[in-house]
Amino acid sequence: MHELGLAVEIHRRARSHVEAHARARLARVVVAVGELSAVEPDLLRFAWQAVTAGSPDEGALLEIQWCPARQRCPACGGTPERAAGTWLASCPRCGEALRVEGGTELDLLRVVLTVTDHAEIAS
Repeated sequence: MHELGLAVEIHRRARSHVEAHARARLARVVVAVGELSAVEPDLLRFAWQAVTAGSPDEGALLEIQWCPARQRCPACGGTPERAAGTWLASCPRCGEALRVEGGTELDLLRVVLTVTDHAEIAS
């Protein structure tokens, strides 16, 4: 389960924001996960809970923004609809081979901290 290693790294990077603020802890961490990134969101959430358990950040939320891949026709510019997990070989309008765009994201987008007086700091 490589999601455990990813959760450790996300936590490490998020903690670097905490260290800049005295008396703060993680409240929420937002990450973008692409459909083609080979990351299973439910496993990443489970790994996050394991990584933060027993730490000052226990209970911090991991919010995942899902980024689907898209297919686009380079000839006519069409972006045909497709069912999740399925792919079209050619454009239904003109027959040209479709290109896959996006879906590879794996980014730390936002870290929200809580300080002892319960105010939130976003970075």
